[in-house]
Amino acid sequence: MPDASPAPVTAAILVIGDEILSGRTKDKNIGYIAEYLTNSGIDLREVRVVPDVAEEIVGAVNALRARYTYLFTTGGIGPTHDDITADCVAQAVGVGIDVDPRAKAMLLERIKPEDLNEARLRMARIPFGAELIENPISKAPGFMIENVIVMAGVPSIMQAMLDSVAPRLKTGARVIAETIEAGNLPEGGYAEGLAAIAKAHPGVSIGSYPSMTPAGFRNQIVVRGREPEALAAARSAIEALVARLQAERN
Repeated sequence: MPDASPAPVTAAILVIGDEILSGRTKDKNIGYIAEYLTNSGIDLREVRVVPDVAEEIVGAVNALRARYTYLFTTGGIGPTHDDITADCVAQAVGVGIDVDPRAKAMLLERIKPEDLNEARLRMARIPFGAELIENPISKAPGFMIENVIVMAGVPSIMQAMLDSVAPRLKTGARVIAETIEAGNLPEGGYAEGLAAIAKAHPGVSIGSYPSMTPAGFRNQIVVRGREPEALAAARSAIEALVARLQAERN
């Protein structure tokens, strides 16, 4: 019978900004968005970082929005000349862009009319047909057009925007993750057996993660999947492998 499982909901992140690529600013958004999406049943499949160059941004937007259910962008929607994300997204989608009365009204909640100069009005320029994403912190909104979600680069504002847009997104079944402690078993000792288990259980994802702790070297094996039965079967096989190898060492 054909697999009746629904197609996963997927996403990519596009981080925009010379300051990220130069190392001047350390990104604090990727991990937050990744965890947020995972908890929402959305699979993050790819992350890209591009400079403040229109051709690079447009090309990345078009590539990623075609490949995944959603594309989340961060950065480049402020008031300065190098904040060109909105224009690039409009170009990629093929629509015009101008000051949006709704966005301007949001800015006026925080900025006096006499202080709303041309630079600040740049933050109200929204591609035609886009939905606004509320920003309760500084009021300058993000926006969503088709499957592209455009958010600020400042972490606190990005997080607020993500909360605002999340109810509009379709989600899938959440991934379940379980951890098996392999103790001080070396990865090289169980790699072959783990590969065989992964091949026998294609419905789950299996990874091995070494770390150093105050007590010494430690390995953990993590199994992820959406089907509890498949997850349990793979976990059982991994636990049996670990138990056998630990017994052989004793």
